Amino acid sequence: MDIMMILQLLIVLLALYVGSRYGSLALGAISGIGLAILVLGFGMKPGNPPTDVIYIIIAAVTCAGIMQAAGGMDWLIQLAEKLLRKHPDHVTFLAPLCTFFLTVLVGTGHVVYTLMPIICDIALKKGIRPERPCGVASVASQVGITCSPIAAAVASFVVISNEAGFEVNNLQVIAVTIPACLCGLMAAALCSYKRGKDLDKDPQFQARLADPQMKQYMYGDTASLLDKEVDKHAKLSVYIFLGALAVIVLYSLFQILGHDIRPVIDSGKTNEDGTPILKPIGMNIIIQIVMITAAAIMIIFAKAQPKKAVAGPVWQSGMVAVVAIYGIAWLADTFFGNYLAEMEEGLTGIVSKYPWAISIAFFAVSVLINSQGAVVVAMLPLAYSLGIPGPVLLGVLPSVYGYFFIPNYPSDIATVNFDRSGTTVIGKYLLNHSFMMPGMVSVIVSTIVATLITQMIY
Repeated sequence: MDIMMILQLLIVLLALYVGSRYGSLALGAISGIGLAILVLGFGMKPGNPPTDVIYIIIAAVTCAGIMQAAGGMDWLIQLAEKLLRKHPDHVTFLAPLCTFFLTVLVGTGHVVYTLMPIICDIALKKGIRPERPCGVASVASQVGITCSPIAAAVASFVVISNEAGFEVNNLQVIAVTIPACLCGLMAAALCSYKRGKDLDKDPQFQARLADPQMKQYMYGDTASLLDKEVDKHAKLSVYIFLGALAVIVLYSLFQILGHDIRPVIDSGKTNEDGTPILKPIGMNIIIQIVMITAAAIMIIFAKAQPKKAVAGPVWQSGMVAVVAIYGIAWLADTFFGNYLAEMEEGLTGIVSKYPWAISIAFFAVSVLINSQGAVVVAMLPLAYSLGIPGPVLLGVLPSVYGYFFIPNYPSDIATVNFDRSGTTVIGKYLLNHSFMMPGMVSVIVSTIVATLITQMIY
C-alpha cells in the first residue's frame, strides 16, 4: 500500500465519517465530494452506481409508503400493540419480535417509531425497566433488514451474488437470515431480561419518581393506537401488500424447486449456431414490477393518497436510503475498482485461511456508513473478487449491521427520547449506551448461526 493509496483511502473514510455526522441525505451527498476528489482531482476511473439496487428500493418503499398512506401501517402496529398489552410480563421478548417482523414485512426499520413509545409505556406501567425491551427492540428493528425479501440489503446480495456466479434468490437468503437473526435476538433479549437495576431499586429512577411533575410526565399519559379507527381500506392495503410479498416468494420457491416460472427473454447473445440465448427475467425486475403494481392497486382500490405517501416517514426514509446508497456505493466502487489488485494481494492470504474474517470488515464499514444495503453494495463485490465463496458470504450477512456501535442512528436516538423513565440512555462515554450489549450479542450470535446453517445447506 503506497502513500497515494493511503491518502485516497483517507479521503473515502473522511467522506463517510463527515456524512454520517450530518446524517440523512448528507451521507450520500458528501460521498459525492469524495468521489469528485478521487475522479476529478486524482484522475481515478469512476466506478458504477448500483442502479439495479436503487430501482428495487424505489419500488419497495413506494409500495410500503402507499400502504402507510392507506392506514395499513397503523393496523399492523395495532395488532402488535394488542399482543404486547396482552402479555406485558414478556415484553422484553415480544417487543423485539414485533419490531423485527414489522421490518421484515415492510423492508425498512423506520416503521417502528409509532410502536416504540407503546413498548416503553407497557414496560413502565408493568414495573419493568424500559431499557430492557427498548434497547433490544430498537436493535431488532434494524436486524430485520437482512431478513426482508424486499429490503435493499437482501436485494443487493442477490443481484451481486448472481453476477458473481453464486445463484441464490431472495427466499434462499431469508431462509438463512431469519432463523439466524431470531436466534441472535432471543439471545440478546435473554441477556436483557434482568439488565440494570429494577425500577424500585434504581436510585436515579426513584429520584425522578419523587418529583410530582416528573411522575406525571412518566405515568400520566398512555401511548396507544388501540383507540384509532382502522377502516376496511387500511386492512385491504395490508392484504394487497402481503399478496405482493407472496407473489415474490412464489417465484423464488418455484425457482428452488426446479420449475422456474419466470418469463424467458432474449439475452441479446447468440449460440455458436446463431440461435439466440434465452434467459429468465431477473428477480430484481420481478420485484420492481410486483411492488409498483401493488402500489397502483392500493391507490385504486384501497383509496391510498399518493401525496400522503410522499409526506410519510416510510417513503421519505426510503428515498434517503436511495441517496445514501447511490453516493456511498459509487464512491466505494471507484476506490476498490482502482485498487482491486493491491487489495487482492494484501487480503487473499487472510481470507483464504479465515474467510469468515470478512465479517469484521463488513461490521466495521457499517459502523461508519449507517446503511446495511450500502455495506452490501460497497463490500460484497470486493469479497467475491477475493475468492470468498458465496455460501460463506451468505453466512456472514448479519454482520453488515454495526451502526448501533456509535449511537447516532435515528431509531436509537428516538428510542432514548421515547423512554420517559430515563433508563434507556446514551452513556457518558458515548459507547456505554443501552444498545451496545444487545447489538453485539445479536450480531455475533446471528452470524455464527447463519454460518452454521449455510455449512449444513451448502
